[in-house]
Amino acid sequence: MIPRVVDVRHLKDYTVEVRFSDGTVAPLDLRHRIQDRGGVFEPLQDVGFFSKVDVDREAGTLVWPNGVDFCPDVLYAEATGSDPADLDNDLDVA
Repeated sequence: MIPRVVDVRHLKDYTVEVRFSDGTVAPLDLRHRIQDRGGVFEPLQDVGFFSKVDVDREAGTLVWPNGVDFCPDVLYAEATGSDPADLDNDLDVA
């Protein structure tokens, strides 16, 4: 299974430090994922609101009070410099 988010800490601006279930820890600048997107992403452009990031323990990803979340596979790929499509190759298929 691809590692999931287990902890997050807001560092500054649109950067968070994310810890994954396999022990990987990485700072992620999410500015490019929220700025100028509008819609549900609009509140996240306010750094005060963005800093309210939390972990959805069931989904294993980042979530904000308005329900916005990101695919944990994409976050892990960004944290490790991997291609998200390549991560599935590590799954054990019975």
